[in-house]
Order: sequence, then C-alpha cells, then structure tokens
Amino acid sequence: MDQKKKMAAALAAVTAYIQTEEEALCLQGAASSADSAAGAPPAPTGPANLWGLSGRQSLMQMGNMMQMKAFHRP
Repeated sequence: MDQKKKMAAALAAVTAYIQTEEEALCLQGAASSADSAAGAPPAPTGPANLWGLSGRQSLMQMGNMMQMKAFHRP
C-alpha cells in the first residue's frame, strides 16, 4: 500500500512538472509572436528541456572521466 502511494506521488509530480514546462513554452511563444508583430527582435531563450540538458551534461562528464583515466580496469 505504501509503495502505491509513493508511485502515485511521483507520477503526480512528474505530470505537474511537464504541465508547467508546457505552459511556460506556450507563454513564451505567445510573447515572442507579440514581439515579432511589434517589430522587436526576439529575446534569447533558455534551455527548454532540462532533462535533456542534464543527460548531455552527465554524458560529457563521463567522457571527461574516461579521458582522465579515472576508471581503471581490474
């Protein structure tokens, strides 16, 4: 029973995060279309996908560790 509650809470958190990201992108798109109609240059945008950014950062860090020979074979 406790495991089901934890799973439900985790799924609710992920769903809320995804919904928040989608709303932010919609607002950003609406603001940029209003700016382009007014003739203003588009504002630079930040990373849209934080999960992807984290994954790429992890892979690059692993590659650096391999180059520094931080992992040794037995």
